[in-house]
Amino acid sequence: MRSSMNIKKNQQGFTLIELVVVIVILGILAVTAAPKFIDLQSDARTATLQAVKASMQTASTLVHSKSLIQGNETKAAATTVFVIVNGEKTEITYGYPLADYSSTGASNPGDWSDLLEIDADFSSVVLTSKFYVYPNNVTAPTTASIADSSANCYVTYTQAANSTTLPTYVVTDCI
Repeated sequence: MRSSMNIKKNQQGFTLIELVVVIVILGILAVTAAPKFIDLQSDARTATLQAVKASMQTASTLVHSKSLIQGNETKAAATTVFVIVNGEKTEITYGYPLADYSSTGASNPGDWSDLLEIDADFSSVVLTSKFYVYPNNVTAPTTASIADSSANCYVTYTQAANSTTLPTYVVTDCI
């Protein structure tokens, strides 16, 4: 009999202080871990823009390869400087695609949609002679929003400035 009474005395459970400490620790873990799981949507958009950037680089490399074959890699933009990609005239400057096809006054201007297959979830715009691609569910970049850094979530293509420089591709992360 006596041994069963000792067992009952030793099985009292958790104290209130122990329970409060465990709850506080779980709360701290939840506060630090939750934002990492909540922010997955903007990370996914940024990763998709990284893929768009890679597609732009690949298309630009294809155009540059064709311009090397034709000997156009040192010529500045003009309506007579182009390569044919997928049956479409792609105007170039220094061997790479133009950022803004309308700047040359071409009679049959192409655009990046001739080079890229971007789905309906994305839009594009040309601002200050740069080509921007952005998801439809974010605010479109504008000259003012880029200047004051309030725009985010886009990839930018800047064409080659001369025959010795390469075009640049920059992803601005989604926030």
